[in-house]
Amino acid sequence: MDTIKFGTDGWRAIIAKEYTVDNVIRVTDATARWMKARQMTKVVIGYDCRFGGLMFSEIAARVFGMHNIKVILSEGFVSTPMVSLGIVKTHADMGVVITASHNPPSYNGFKLKSAYGGPTIPSEINEVEELIEDRVISLTTTLADMKSNGLLEYQDLEQIYHDHVVENFDLELMNNGKVQLAYDAMYGAGMNSVKRIFPEATLLHCDYNPSFMGQAPEPIHRNLKLLSKTIAESDTLNLGLANDGDADRIGMYDEDGNFVDSHHLLLLLLFYLYEHKGMTGKVIITFSVTDKMKKLAEQYGLEVEVTKIGFKYIAEIMTKEDVLVGGEESGGLAVKGHIPERDGVWMGLLIMEFMAKTGKSIKELIHELYEKVGPFAFDRDDLHITDQLKHEIIDKCKQGKVTNIGDRQIIRTETIDGFKFYLSEDEWVMIRPSGTEPVLRVYAQAPDMAGVRSILDATHKTLNP
Repeated sequence: MDTIKFGTDGWRAIIAKEYTVDNVIRVTDATARWMKARQMTKVVIGYDCRFGGLMFSEIAARVFGMHNIKVILSEGFVSTPMVSLGIVKTHADMGVVITASHNPPSYNGFKLKSAYGGPTIPSEINEVEELIEDRVISLTTTLADMKSNGLLEYQDLEQIYHDHVVENFDLELMNNGKVQLAYDAMYGAGMNSVKRIFPEATLLHCDYNPSFMGQAPEPIHRNLKLLSKTIAESDTLNLGLANDGDADRIGMYDEDGNFVDSHHLLLLLLFYLYEHKGMTGKVIITFSVTDKMKKLAEQYGLEVEVTKIGFKYIAEIMTKEDVLVGGEESGGLAVKGHIPERDGVWMGLLIMEFMAKTGKSIKELIHELYEKVGPFAFDRDDLHITDQLKHEIIDKCKQGKVTNIGDRQIIRTETIDGFKFYLSEDEWVMIRPSGTEPVLRVYAQAPDMAGVRSILDATHKTLNP
């Protein structure tokens, strides 16, 4: 049978190939047995807009029912943060999200969430993996049986989330004309929530379409050209927001239609929470995030920790320590005062609140940041290459055979998770294989975008001459 392994954020596989009803039953059965061994009795299940989401979530619910675990099932598709918040609000022990996040539309997945409302920690994920049995498991209960036995309850997780937003943000202030929003849901699960929060927003790709029009719903610039163009050509729009398929990641645009990456958003969140809201705490960033976060945190006297790539590492620390801001390059950001979870809508709301309260555009706020940490640009190339070539490149890095990028010498190397080669204190390139796709990711930072492009191009030639 297929081997089921969790990557950086859940188990993901191609629908009807490895992602099948039988395999969803196997991984759910392992989760249920793991929960039973710890006297856990209640789980929240939600699904996003992908093909088969309702079917797979109902299959998972029936498996939990076989183990006498009560299921709270979402009414309709929901975002991952809605499930995570729902766990906290309903006092559940665990959560399952049927989603493949930002992966191509042919994928679906299975994320585990814990009682604190964030990703289950790596050591516990490993324990669940070890319980996955190599056999076909038959379903012996129905949803009707569960309903009659008090083991199934439907909840409007989107309404729970919306009520929480209303309690924590001054939506009237943000809807008074200071923020003119264009929102691209990328056909993902954030669409209905943002429509309710910002009824006057210009909406893109906010209809139900499990095919995502053939595009991976990842909120990076090359996938958001229409959003950029819409803002650039408008005389009134001054902010763009985009979320991925399950709305836990974020991408933003300034009033000129320029992409604002996660590095800048993390800096803006730290800037806002510390200087304007008077909040403190530790700063947690993954290995691919800009060192400018360290520089700003040091100015504020805040401790910084760098983790491996994967939000689960950040979430684990957030459950144990006082963390102000945590985040990763791929658009997953979290803050103090909310659940220890990536939440693309919540982070967007914080940036909009920052704009509304200061009366400044996101571009103006970024210029204020540059006065503190210096200007910089960032980009990432995803190289779709053969597994053989990918392994050859990684082996070359491991053996220390990469000493130059083009005609520039590497001054130091860091290897927390991948290989980060510094060309100067403000310029670096990082190489890391994807944990979920046959892709080699190449990241770069420089003072401007021309410098970034030059480093990326030189890296390609160096690694694959």
